[in-house]
Amino acid sequence: MFARHVAVKLRPGTLAEFTRVMDNEILPWLRKQKGFLDAITLAVPGGREIVSVSFWDQEESAQVYNSMGYPEVLEILKKILAGTPQVRTFDVVSSTLQKVDLPKTVSSTGRGHRHGDSTTAADRAHRV
Repeated sequence: MFARHVAVKLRPGTLAEFTRVMDNEILPWLRKQKGFLDAITLAVPGGREIVSVSFWDQEESAQVYNSMGYPEVLEILKKILAGTPQVRTFDVVSSTLQKVDLPKTVSSTGRGHRHGDSTTAADRAHRV
């Protein structure tokens, strides 16, 4: 399993609008994407910053979404976001979401290595 962690600030007073757009437009579309498993969105108290974590069956599915779908999501949210989202990716090494096969980067000592890729969405779009 693979995860994308997206952190971004919202424009003042837009948390309710962000939540509406996520629930009514983005999540229904994400559920149709190959390899998408689940997502959770968190907001700091006051609602000025959010973190969204999406879970994917494998890294390749998340990469396809990053290059093909994520730009559309950014376009939908552009009036709500205050700044460029910071995207990081991770191998999931433990989860209650589903049984997780340990990534190949986990050694026999049980220590895993996360991708920890902390590039911006624009930078990542050029990599894929």
